Amino acid sequence: MTAYWLLRLIVHLFSGLATCAFLFPFIDTPGREREIQRWSKRLLGICGVKVTVEETQHADPNGSVMVVSNHVSWLDIFVINSLYPCRFVAKSDIRDWPLIGWLCEKSGTIFIARGRQRDVRKIYESLVESLQQGERIAFFPEGTTAPQGKILPFHANLFEAAIEALAPVQPCAIRYVDKHGRLHRAADFVDEMSFMESITMILKSRGMTAELAFLPQISTGGAHRRELAAQAHDAVKAALGYSGD
Repeated sequence: MTAYWLLRLIVHLFSGLATCAFLFPFIDTPGREREIQRWSKRLLGICGVKVTVEETQHADPNGSVMVVSNHVSWLDIFVINSLYPCRFVAKSDIRDWPLIGWLCEKSGTIFIARGRQRDVRKIYESLVESLQQGERIAFFPEGTTAPQGKILPFHANLFEAAIEALAPVQPCAIRYVDKHGRLHRAADFVDEMSFMESITMILKSRGMTAELAFLPQISTGGAHRRELAAQAHDAVKAALGYSGD
C-alpha cells in the first residue's frame, strides 16, 4: 500500500513540475497562488494529512504580513500554503532536494545561504520590497526543524524586514497529531533523517492531522527585532502548550 501512495506522490510531483514549467509563465500572481494552494491540498491528501485551522481573534494572514511558525517538517510549507499561499524563505540546501527543491524555487521560495553576507543583504532588501508590495512572506525563525514537544529560540534577523516595511508579524503554531490527539512522531524531520525516510514514514502512518493556529498579529511599529522574535516565540510556545526551550 505504501508503494501505491509513493507512486501517487511521484505522479503528483511531476504534475507540479509541469504546472510550474508550462502554466506559471502565463498566469498572474493570484492565479499562481490558487494553483499552489490546490496543489498543496492534493499533496497533503496523498500523504494522508488532514488540516484543521484555528484563527484566533484579530488573526488575518492576508495582505502584507510576515508569517512565522515553529518548524517540525517539510510538510509545514504545504500545510500553510494549503490555506494561505506565501513566499517562503528557506535554507539554500532545500533547493537540492529531489523535485521538491525545484518546485519550491518555481513557486517563489526565497533561498538563503548561511555565511554569505552579500547575498543575505540582497535577500533582506527583496523581503522589504515584497512586503511593501503587499505580499505574504513566511519563514521559520528557529532556523531548523525541532522534534514535537520542543521549540527552539527564534532568530531575530529577518524580523527587521517586517519593521522596515511596516508590516505586521503573524505568528502561527503547527503540530501533527494522531486520531487520539497525541503528537504524531511520524511528522518529525530531525537529526540525520533523510528526505526519503521522512516521506516513507508519513506515507505509512496515514490518519495524521496537522493542526494550524493563526495567533493574533504583532505590530512592528517602534519595535526591535529581538523583541518581536521573543514575543512571537512566546506566543507560539504558549499556543502549543510547551513548557520551555
